[in-house]
Amino acid sequence: MVGKEKLLEILERYWGYKDFRLIQESVISSILSNKDTLALMPTGGGKSLCYQVPALARPGLCLVVSPLISLMVDQVNELKDRGVPARYISSGMSRTEMEIILNNCINSRVKLLYVSPERLKSELFLSYFSKMRINLIAIDEAHCISQWGYDFRPAYLQISSLRDYHPSVPFLALTASATKEVLDDVCDKLNFEEKNILSSKLERDNISFYVIDSNEENKIPKMVELINRIDGIGIVYVRTRNKAKLLAQQLTSYNIKALAYHGGMTIAERNHNQEAWMEERTKVIVATTAFGMGINKPNVRFVMHYHLPLSLEAYFQEAGRVGRDGEKAYGIIFNDEFDKIKLKDFVDFQYPNIDMLKTIYNAMGNYYKIPIGTGRDRRFDWDIFTFSENYRLEPFLVANSLRILENSGLVKIEDRGNLFSKIWMPVSKQDLYSFIQDNPAYEALLNSLMSLYP
Repeated sequence: MVGKEKLLEILERYWGYKDFRLIQESVISSILSNKDTLALMPTGGGKSLCYQVPALARPGLCLVVSPLISLMVDQVNELKDRGVPARYISSGMSRTEMEIILNNCINSRVKLLYVSPERLKSELFLSYFSKMRINLIAIDEAHCISQWGYDFRPAYLQISSLRDYHPSVPFLALTASATKEVLDDVCDKLNFEEKNILSSKLERDNISFYVIDSNEENKIPKMVELINRIDGIGIVYVRTRNKAKLLAQQLTSYNIKALAYHGGMTIAERNHNQEAWMEERTKVIVATTAFGMGINKPNVRFVMHYHLPLSLEAYFQEAGRVGRDGEKAYGIIFNDEFDKIKLKDFVDFQYPNIDMLKTIYNAMGNYYKIPIGTGRDRRFDWDIFTFSENYRLEPFLVANSLRILENSGLVKIEDRGNLFSKIWMPVSKQDLYSFIQDNPAYEALLNSLMSLYP
């Protein structure tokens, strides 16, 4: 059994904290006792430390099942910055890239491996997983397992099958939003030997919440007044990329240092603006929901929503990014009637009805000339804008329909936009070996490159 002294040493060494918060210590103690555990903790309550610390405390690797690529990337990058060997696997990688990472997992060069639930159906992944030394299986956003979860993902139901490969390894399920029915269902779907739910207080007493009635004419003046009254940095969430850029400019015209952040910006632009905000060289980041996941900034003083949040769960996640240091903080929503109408239209696009799903599915078959009963395991190049234009459909509606069709197992979408870098060594293996023999100073560098890159 790992002692508390060692756990605190790991906590301080890698994260700089001297003690655990909320129920972190209880959760870690539970899984180190090899008990399946479900932890219910608030956003900002430090859920990730509940598996990262024990992963480092014991030999072997922790497998983390996470629903979002962006969240995986943020967490892996943060862990690497702290000196923790962590990797993730995504559909944007080639088979060779995946195999290099999986081999490193088998050879104990990785302590945390992040994958999506859909990856658990891959024969390639499972063939390597069976040979790994696993010390913990952690499931983030575990409410997705439940049929009552607000973002049900069928692939989450595959997670319990991992017990066939490592039957003695404990499961840790984590969520910030779940009803009693969802919690019970998660324990059932993960085949917990006994129900073991640890829950911390979800209320954050240091956060004050306000809903301010407004309209397009007075919304910005009210926002400017509040930003000037609140000391410290904050986030303003908007629904569209154009609004993020425009509102940042408008706030700047009121002598408030503000920058935009959205998925349409280049990586260099996003990194620059995020870094400026993290270092508090700008007071406000005006962002779409592309911003915030995996961001560890404890002294955020306010989160404002220029547009109404898409759901209560989304608001709980986004507003939970304030006041993680325990000091006074504010969550503020600007409410106007016109935005309510737009939000309803947005929801209709976000969750297309069954007739629309059938229409788009049949249109895809016609678009690629796939006869009924064929097409399984065939690959096609996909341009959502050309397809949408051909069938006079909104690209946003098509994208959300594809998400639902993919979650239902009817189509599979691969994003090839995030390939790893590659290194080309234009010499034979024998020449490379001879070079290393003659130049031992380069041995460590070349061995590292060959183990990390195809």
